[in-house]
Amino acid sequence: MTTFDVTLEKLTYGGEAMGRLPDGRAVFVPFGLPNEQVRVELTEDKKNFARGKLIDLLKASSERIEPKCKHFGKCGGCHYQNLPYEKQLQAKTEILRDQLQRIGKIENPQIRQMIASPLEWNYRNHVQFHLTAEGKVGFINAKGNSTLPIEECHLPETGINAFWRELQFESNKEVDRVSLRAGQNEELMVVLESENPETPEIEIEADVSVVHLFDEHAIVLAGQDNLLFNISGKDFRVSAASFFQVNTVMAEKMVEYLISKLPVTPSTTLLDVYCGVGLFSKFFAAKCQQVIGIETSESACEDFAFNLDEFDNVELYEGAAEDVLPGLAGRLDSSTYAIVDPPRAGIERHALDAILSIKPQIIAYVSCDPSTLARDAARLIYGGYRLVDVTPFDLFPQTYHIESISIFETI
Repeated sequence: MTTFDVTLEKLTYGGEAMGRLPDGRAVFVPFGLPNEQVRVELTEDKKNFARGKLIDLLKASSERIEPKCKHFGKCGGCHYQNLPYEKQLQAKTEILRDQLQRIGKIENPQIRQMIASPLEWNYRNHVQFHLTAEGKVGFINAKGNSTLPIEECHLPETGINAFWRELQFESNKEVDRVSLRAGQNEELMVVLESENPETPEIEIEADVSVVHLFDEHAIVLAGQDNLLFNISGKDFRVSAASFFQVNTVMAEKMVEYLISKLPVTPSTTLLDVYCGVGLFSKFFAAKCQQVIGIETSESACEDFAFNLDEFDNVELYEGAAEDVLPGLAGRLDSSTYAIVDPPRAGIERHALDAILSIKPQIIAYVSCDPSTLARDAARLIYGGYRLVDVTPFDLFPQTYHIESISIFETI
């Protein structure tokens, strides 16, 4: 067992704290905090860096607090329960700045104060459980190699938290994952995810919807295949296979922010790339000449069409952004604005090239991963854009995840 005594220097993206080994290599340690002296056992030993497990806290940070959950440190879901919420916000802001500077080579990114979540706990409207071999619900452990059965979790909304213990399975053979979603009026949906088209057996006495999902095919076992969410007075249908923001209150704050930053007019065309179920499009459709949505998910496209059915000035393209965008380049002019909300992988390279050829006047980039945001920001700046500012939103308290909206304008 190789151990070292290390002084941790800073938090890094991914939920770890970084220190230096005697040979100068960086070592990344989960659940550590800056300025702590720790003894670590190396779990990964590479030429240029290492990873370690905290086995002894030699000198604790003055900012360290007692975590709320008994599973913290073993469960892989939370990373910052040992840090006061205000300090979490500061740490995430600095991590975002570091990513933009180090990966994007942006010298002085204008990062605004992070928008805090009104709820530090019980904010998630969607939780995905894994199953142990015995069929107990849990989360992937901190090592990432097995499912940890849980007895408590403080992140789901209260309706989910009051129900999830009723989920019981004989084994994990029929179901790969179990998702719980809470919609409007605390309506609940249980989603059984598997690669097997055969319907798994489940007995639930509560009045909830139950859907078996495989390959985006949804088989309704009870109730309905969708939930309603209300965002700033507008209803959104979200089907079992469709993505939706997990923090409802913060989704509202993001919508409000985009409305304030995109000065659309009746002559504006809004391009909504990776549009999902239409969360952003629905708030702009009445103000623009035209809204064009692009989305790969069949389920999300069906929800988008339902959610924006009242508007005649909306087009929707089902397909990959890199396949659809080049065909739109010839018909869009400089009055176009764009919202892009890609998955963690960021904007696909050919899609970004097509966006540059369209050259929207303003691009609002909604990011859930600062490293891919930094990479894409560098490409946009090289392609003729100026990064005006970046506003982080804390959609995921207690975790390392960082959501942000960056505004780019043509030079």
